[in-house]
Amino acid sequence: MLITLEGLDGSGKTTVWEALHDVYPDATFTSEPTDSWYGEAVGRSMGDPDADPLAELFLYTADHANHLSETVRPALADDGLVISDRYSDSRFAYQGATLARADAGIRRPLEYVRGIHAAFSRPPDATIYLDLDPETAAERAGRTDKFERDGYLAAVGDNYERLIDADPARFHRVDATRAPEDVVARVEDIVAGLVDR
Repeated sequence: MLITLEGLDGSGKTTVWEALHDVYPDATFTSEPTDSWYGEAVGRSMGDPDADPLAELFLYTADHANHLSETVRPALADDGLVISDRYSDSRFAYQGATLARADAGIRRPLEYVRGIHAAFSRPPDATIYLDLDPETAAERAGRTDKFERDGYLAAVGDNYERLIDADPARFHRVDATRAPEDVVARVEDIVAGLVDR
């Protein structure tokens, strides 16, 4: 089973991901961007305010393809549980918003990004969405890079809502404004229910 954690910057995905390590010690824990050289290229692009948004999308896509072949698919082939801190939905939401703001000449950018992934990606079995308003997300994240401004995060949040509306059975919404221990407990309950199915 592939379970992904999604949400705006500052929503607590990494905190939840780390807490789940203790509960599922035999699971494969992974994240995107990865720590491969593809992921390093993504990191460089994220830190460049002038990076071309279409080129950046393809860096993320290359990192995702490598993540699938090196980590996700082998673990699933062994009937393992994979828990990923960010996955393809982050790409759809974030790069879709980036392309919408850029003069990239792409109509329907969210659908464009999803279409690129459709040919090769492996959809999650379940996605836990840590729901947080964009203003709080930007404050928590510290607005340290181009992806953490609240105006931009509002557009990202809208894209997440479109993704949830398109596939409501896959998404499990968690109120990320609650205390961290409450958020972790709620996510642990959801994952337990998914694994016990």
